[in-house]
Amino acid sequence: MEGIIIKGIGGFYYVKCSNEVIECKARGKFRHAEITPMVGDRVEFALDNGKGVIITIKERTSELLRPQVANVNQAFVVFAIKNPDLNFELLNKFLIQCEHKNIKPVICINKIDQGSEEEHNKLKDCFSKTGYRIFFINAKKGQGIDELRNMLKDKISVLCGPSGAGKSTLMNQLLGTYHMETGNVSDKIGRGKHTTRHSELVEVEEGLLVDTPGFSTLEMDFIEKDFLKEYFPEFYDYEHLCKFRGCMHYKEPGCAVMNAASNNEINVERYNFYKKYYEELSQRRNNKW
Repeated sequence: MEGIIIKGIGGFYYVKCSNEVIECKARGKFRHAEITPMVGDRVEFALDNGKGVIITIKERTSELLRPQVANVNQAFVVFAIKNPDLNFELLNKFLIQCEHKNIKPVICINKIDQGSEEEHNKLKDCFSKTGYRIFFINAKKGQGIDELRNMLKDKISVLCGPSGAGKSTLMNQLLGTYHMETGNVSDKIGRGKHTTRHSELVEVEEGLLVDTPGFSTLEMDFIEKDFLKEYFPEFYDYEHLCKFRGCMHYKEPGCAVMNAASNNEINVERYNFYKKYYEELSQRRNNKW
């Protein structure tokens, strides 16, 4: 029998198979191989005296550690346009992390009533060549939620973004119920809070949604400077036009990506962030030596 793990607590894994959920334990071979089943894993299991036993974990397409979920293929990257103010560099780093994890990002700009049309248009322009979809929402009032809910079908989705951006409120709206306990944003630190203790997949609109707001902090130690360019999809159409094979799109002569940024064919702010972060990664590497 096959199914997907939707919850794991205390060594028990709850596997959704068709229209029922089977409580399972994992075979000892996984422990000996230091493999831990994760929520989101697609598994094969057998029934032994009426109890489920996981016998195979299928290859994962992605893996998150906080929250611990496998096979997520879509992330709603939630940032407030104000309160707290949108941090452009942090937004780009969340997008890089999604690209690295092989998860399709969907940009959700929350609290749009606090931003101007000029600010909205600037963000649209910034990401217009990336292929990322960008939505302007007001999670508290339910504005723009139906469009996002329609994107859940046949996907495992997670929310991510900084504290205070409205992830828990958006989660509640997507689920159509007050699923999570939310807290007001602190005036002092501009952060929200939630009380979820473990990850669980919840069925919504024929898809599965991770019931925790996802990662709000970033661990970027996995990024190597030579691979950074791969996480900027707007570069793809220009790379083969660069003068030198293996161009890093930094300061090389005849760089088509640099020229495209100069001609406003790709967003200059995104390109400048790329160069800045490339320098940071280069410096970090030098410091290790």
